[in-house]
Amino acid sequence: METPGPNQGLTLTRTEPSNVVKLLHLLLLSTSWGMQIWVTLVAGLVMRSRLPRHTSGLVQRELSPYYFHIGSTCAFLNLTLFAMHHPSELLSEEETTQIIIFFICVAVSALNTQWLGQASCDIAAEMHRIERARGLGQEVGLLGGEARRELRASDPGYGQLARQLGLYRAASALCNLCCIACNGASLYHLAAHLSTL
Repeated sequence: METPGPNQGLTLTRTEPSNVVKLLHLLLLSTSWGMQIWVTLVAGLVMRSRLPRHTSGLVQRELSPYYFHIGSTCAFLNLTLFAMHHPSELLSEEETTQIIIFFICVAVSALNTQWLGQASCDIAAEMHRIERARGLGQEVGLLGGEARRELRASDPGYGQLARQLGLYRAASALCNLCCIACNGASLYHLAAHLSTL
């Protein structure tokens, strides 16, 4: 006698999300993407070019945890909402790609939130402490680069911190760009499925 399998007699159906769920999904995705574009392409560049370096660094250290946590939360909720209304057994190739994009965004956001972002902030704070002791950090924009190069050459500990910060910031920037691309692709996916404006 054959025993019924776990899915035997169970018919999977795709549930249409309510308008509230659709609105929440759109709000989370657009908030995350808009925040990423603003912070990456506007606020960060303006602060670096208009504020003293240490002031810009302090603002970034204070705001970065919020930026990374909001981005991670939005990415996780977008994945969750999408997955709840798209059973894995019924996924089309396009929907599978969309799930993968959401998952990548969650993974790199979490990496930035839990490790890269905080490590960058901690290293930058230590470098600023060393620079302040030598009267550096109040220059605006790219000014003062020569004094920092001399400090790297004369202080091996500072030089090591500068190299670490460069690596962490590069990895964090790559994660951030990956999230921007993932959210842009997800917005494109949503726009492609709009029947009208």
